[in-house]
Amino acid sequence: MKKGYLISFAVLGSIANLIVAGHGFSEEVKKEEVKKAEELPEVVVTATRTEIPVEASPASVNVVTKEKIELKKPKTIDEALNDISGVMIRRGKGLMDTLASIQLRGFGEQKRSLILLDGIPLNNAYTGGVKLGGFFPEDLERVEVVKGPFSSLWGGYAMGGVVNFLTKMPEKREITIKAGYGSSFDRGDAMDDLKRVYVSYGDKMGKFSFFLSYGRHDTNGYPTDFNIRPGGEYKSIDPPPNYLSGWRITQDRYGNLQYLIGDKGDNRWWDDGITIKAQYEFDKNTRLRLTYLRNRYEYNYDEPHTYLRDASGNLVFNDDTWKYTTIDNRKFKMVSEYTYLPGAGGRVQNIWGALFETELFKKLKTKLNLSYTTAEKDWYVSVGGGARIEGCPPGTAPEQCGYVTNTPQKAFQGDLQFSVPIFNNQILTFGSAYRWEYADTKEKYLKNWKDETSTVKLKYQSKGKTRTWSVFAQDEIMLTEKITAYLGVRYDNWKTYDGYVNQVGTPGYPKEYPSNTEESFSPKVSLVYKPFEGTLLRGSIGKAFRPPTVYELYRTWTTSRGITYAGNPNLKPETTTSYELGIEQKLWKGAKLSFTYFYNDMEDLIYRKTVNATYQELINVGSAMSQGFEAGLEQKFDFGLRLFVNLTYTDSEIKENKVKPQTEGKRLTYLPLWMGNIGAEFKRGKWSFYVVGRYRDKWYMDDENKDKKSRVYGSYDEYFVVDVRASYQVNKWINFSISGDNIFDRDYYYYYKAPGASWFAELTLKF
Repeated sequence: MKKGYLISFAVLGSIANLIVAGHGFSEEVKKEEVKKAEELPEVVVTATRTEIPVEASPASVNVVTKEKIELKKPKTIDEALNDISGVMIRRGKGLMDTLASIQLRGFGEQKRSLILLDGIPLNNAYTGGVKLGGFFPEDLERVEVVKGPFSSLWGGYAMGGVVNFLTKMPEKREITIKAGYGSSFDRGDAMDDLKRVYVSYGDKMGKFSFFLSYGRHDTNGYPTDFNIRPGGEYKSIDPPPNYLSGWRITQDRYGNLQYLIGDKGDNRWWDDGITIKAQYEFDKNTRLRLTYLRNRYEYNYDEPHTYLRDASGNLVFNDDTWKYTTIDNRKFKMVSEYTYLPGAGGRVQNIWGALFETELFKKLKTKLNLSYTTAEKDWYVSVGGGARIEGCPPGTAPEQCGYVTNTPQKAFQGDLQFSVPIFNNQILTFGSAYRWEYADTKEKYLKNWKDETSTVKLKYQSKGKTRTWSVFAQDEIMLTEKITAYLGVRYDNWKTYDGYVNQVGTPGYPKEYPSNTEESFSPKVSLVYKPFEGTLLRGSIGKAFRPPTVYELYRTWTTSRGITYAGNPNLKPETTTSYELGIEQKLWKGAKLSFTYFYNDMEDLIYRKTVNATYQELINVGSAMSQGFEAGLEQKFDFGLRLFVNLTYTDSEIKENKVKPQTEGKRLTYLPLWMGNIGAEFKRGKWSFYVVGRYRDKWYMDDENKDKKSRVYGSYDEYFVVDVRASYQVNKWINFSISGDNIFDRDYYYYYKAPGASWFAELTLKF
């Protein structure tokens, strides 16, 4: 049994002992404080753009409070949500996953769920994704997760729902210093030598308050990327030569024969983030808040590892005899040094924000939220066939050495909102928004693949802009004491323009594209009914949309074999009409049951169409559905224990796809059929514990659902993992915590090799 198992069982045993013992010293609980905390209603802003109790929300809402965040001890902001029903956190290799995402309620891929930070969209202009590196959960006051279509209030991307990370502002002087270290139980199995620091200082002096913080992660990582050959489609593979040993037979996610011949080295990573906030309160209704955040991350790899040996036992990175044959009868080497070499990458992002709130006239609340976001750099290196471990030998043509892809981005958003009570039983919220986005991708050849700044000449460029202006309104109507209706609508006018693409040296380039304008009308109707104390019923129907990204509009390129993969500036937004019915029922003291049924009807999904043998383009053609339920049960006890379990079922189907009819009837990609979480929280005196088991069903990456093979590189596997957290409050200022992730060391792939069992210890000082 591994050392990690013993520690894990010891932690779980301690939790069990304390829970049992809790009955024996329940008189020590500060009953009055617990009672007061329970009586305070949990509020949410994102669901209606105004502050309301969660129980009055017109949608399924989860609020993760600052206290819950401290209990869970997440290292990244998305990890704070990984035990919520209907929420899919995709993070395949820990911190190092640059494609980590948050997916909501029956919608695969990040671009179909809107992610906000203090109301500022984080979905980037290029792909609609969110880069989560460099954000620190210690900055957060709470997180609001609102599931279901919300384009009626928030516009594009809000098909599956909205996640709003709300950062904190101090009410008094607060100083926090954190330092932690952790590693895998078996070196090379998870993030090794993970170092984490965080410091913050905040204060309030009269009407002025401010908050400053800095956080950083560093890790030597572990081997996440394997050298699998041939690594794609092929006609045949020669038998391995007798003088070579160390190779391992494996398969790709389609079940085809592959050979594992090495890995690309330990995937190293660092990220950091700076937050600066200042606020001035002119009076009880008027305040101005300014925010600046700077987030950076960078990843690279140490020396690659070959598993191959020759007859003398020497390491082998090159072999001229072992070959495979492609579909078009071309021969390629199975073992080439450049296939062991991964490229580095990184990103630098800045967010400026200004929030002004006041009350005009009588009870007309006004909010103006302005933001400007830039990605100074968003880059990664692709290695060429002439690359070697030490770099590119003298005389290597830049076209053979490699190239760097960099996509600087900019986005400006202005959001003006008014809210006013009318007729004694209504709250009218209305306003307007404007968003402008720009992305410019350039690929440049390199003299040295290990130095992203050693650029030589332009290989490729694509760029474009989008702008959206919107008006919205919502009327909250208390029809009776027990029934509240929400009527919302939003109009978005979306335009793309200044599209340009240039594949240097290729006939037909550069290309300039005409502008295109589309409109979206997003209504929503919701009802909340409280038939009696402890019971809440809600239902809604709404429409939402996702505008095409700059990548989908303008990213056009031609391969060396003459096949053109074209973007399409005439794409329309994807749309969904979604339905929800839910109930929340308090059963007995401390017990609550929730159940929600949802149905999503999607239209104009974007797919790639094969026009002819040498030309493919993206078009709006697909329609699909997803439906399912979210069920949850929790039990709170007076002695500090909370037990919870939740289950999410999502059935999905591509209903129509004229350009690829073989996908019809298949499940949507990136959507597991089942998800579930079960866990416990326990807080008693100076001790606190958190344990959660997370289950995720297998999902498909291939839209024909042919990738059925599991436990191989590139597959998305079914898994159940258990994470634990324990902390001890030494005194008023000092807290010590220890955590274990995947404590039973489950082996699985989330495209990459997922992290195995690991531990992390942290010391916190608060003044």
